[in-house]
Amino acid sequence: MVNPNDIRSKPVVLFHVTTVPETLGFFRGQIAFFKERGFAVHAVSSPGVLLKEAASREGIPVYPVAMPRRISLIADLKALYQLFRLFRRFQPDIVHAHTPKGGLLGVLAARLARVPIVIYTMRGLPYVTATGVKRKILMGTETLACRLADRVLAVSFSLSQQALDMGFCSPAKIRVLSCGSSNGVDAKGRFNPYKINPDLPRAIRNLYQIPSDALVIGYVGRIVRDKGMVELGEAWQRLRDAFPELYLLLVGPLEPQDPIPDLLLKQLEDDPRVVFTGGVEDTVSYYTAIDILVLPTYREGFPNTPLEAAAMELPVVATRVDGCVDAVVDGVTGLLVPPGDRAALPRAISQLLLNPAQREQMGKEGRQRVLQDFRPEVIWQGLYDTYLELLNS
Repeated sequence: MVNPNDIRSKPVVLFHVTTVPETLGFFRGQIAFFKERGFAVHAVSSPGVLLKEAASREGIPVYPVAMPRRISLIADLKALYQLFRLFRRFQPDIVHAHTPKGGLLGVLAARLARVPIVIYTMRGLPYVTATGVKRKILMGTETLACRLADRVLAVSFSLSQQALDMGFCSPAKIRVLSCGSSNGVDAKGRFNPYKINPDLPRAIRNLYQIPSDALVIGYVGRIVRDKGMVELGEAWQRLRDAFPELYLLLVGPLEPQDPIPDLLLKQLEDDPRVVFTGGVEDTVSYYTAIDILVLPTYREGFPNTPLEAAAMELPVVATRVDGCVDAVVDGVTGLLVPPGDRAALPRAISQLLLNPAQREQMGKEGRQRVLQDFRPEVIWQGLYDTYLELLNS
């Protein structure tokens, strides 16, 4: 293994830029991997408790720069200036920008500050669900971020292909590390059902008054319209009557941006067989209480939850959109349905509810696939090789 610091007189200074600090959770294990190889790692993201927690957890310096997800000219220009000043002050060797807003602002500021190496990780394409002028703006900003970066890393092959089809990026510039995903999944350690306390599933169910013998369909993620929550709510109305023993477990925060309709929210909150947990720190425990993971999303880059669920030997029902087609092998590790299809979603869930043997087989197939294709160390090594290639050039 070649250490980049062997050809330099000082450590390689690497800045990660993300829109929100939640994204830094996807770097679990990765930052330590690079610190061990002599990189001086820094992180920039919007301020908040999670940013401070990331600094403590990873042992790295962090810098708060407010970057709202929505388009806001004044706020975005302010963030751009703050990033520029930060990069001029520290003179990093590499700026690695992630997510649409953090990607655009990070890449722009790095170029203005004359950072030698600029990388953009494409984690999703928001223009897919946008319309009108907003759609055109999002397509333009994506093109700009890709063109200004030295290398574009897409988190899935389907996302990479869409970027090529839309002309956002040239084939020579874009890459997918290994089989894709944000950071792989630790199926041997953290997401390992064989290392879980056998009393944990019952404890989680007791916490939310879910009977131990109930069937549970679960959703893990932000509770917003864009994730297909309207379709999931309508599917639940059909399923709850057909399966009296069925519960719906919704793990994640309700977000004011892109909220679900008030009427749907009230119906779900008033239903004694629907459980809202709010945001949680440790999703592993909640997977143990679920029988089927459902992700009826409209768009993705490469969703983490289907891989995490698969590692925990759970079958997945998801939509046939970019990212999900990489995370779920239809008919093998789960079932894929068309996005927005209000009939196909409950039908697919019903199929698995009625077939416990199929659920078990899909869970086992899913775990073996994660163990084989999505080990975090492979992603980290691919990223290390990318950095080294660009440093040498």
